Amino acid sequence: MPEITFRGVRFHVETVPPPEPVPDAPPLVFLHGLLVDNLSSWYCTLAGPVALAGGHCVMYDLRGHGMSQRPDTGYTIEDGVADLFGVLDGLGLHGPAFLVANGFGGVIALHAALARPDRVAGLVLVEVHGTAADPLPWREDLLTTISRSALSLEYDDVAGVFTRLGRRGLVKQQAAASALLDGTSLLADLAAARPVPPADLERLGCPVLAVYGEQSALADTGRLLHRHVRDCTLHLMPGQAHTILVDGAADLLRAVLPWLARHAGVRAEAVA
Repeated sequence: MPEITFRGVRFHVETVPPPEPVPDAPPLVFLHGLLVDNLSSWYCTLAGPVALAGGHCVMYDLRGHGMSQRPDTGYTIEDGVADLFGVLDGLGLHGPAFLVANGFGGVIALHAALARPDRVAGLVLVEVHGTAADPLPWREDLLTTISRSALSLEYDDVAGVFTRLGRRGLVKQQAAASALLDGTSLLADLAAARPVPPADLERLGCPVLAVYGEQSALADTGRLLHRHVRDCTLHLMPGQAHTILVDGAADLLRAVLPWLARHAGVRAEAVA
């Protein structure tokens, strides 16, 4: 469980090396979503099987999340991109990496691929709402989602329910999410955030796998990526909505591993 300090912020990092490394294979960096999310969402789903297939998997808690430090400021997309490369540099990983991202982690991943194409070999985007033609409704939707989460945490006695159920880990996640919302510049920073416009997607030179639930409200975002990214594979998971990382992890793995075998050098036969 290494810790990397970048620009005065301490990041909690976990790595899952492959039992049989694939020579010259780039690392696979997993990025999670906002608020109650952390690296465990990947650690408990895709990271282990992908490592068994030969991938060198790296996960870290975004600033303010999980076991990473929670500074008062620095929650812009640009900060997230800088943090990503700061963590990789701290691990001695200076070459291109594949970014596997869910939720807001995918917004960071898209911006990282555009800002530093030399450092991003490919993208796996799972239910990522990172591109839109009009930034205003995109931003409003992002803030509305976060605000609803904040109101639920405050008024629905989430901590009390989890305590009565004996879910101490979830109580800690709820408390951390509340502290992140109430005690940092997160909301103000996200209020100034902008999605990647479709025209900029055409500048992406790396391959992209976009995975969305067929019934997800974000499925059209996947179709937008497919239209504008030169090398984009769109996979719509039947019967799934937004929470495919939780509700469809096995099917997600079956979609992701063959693509990683073609592009990142892992072994596709590990799907079984």
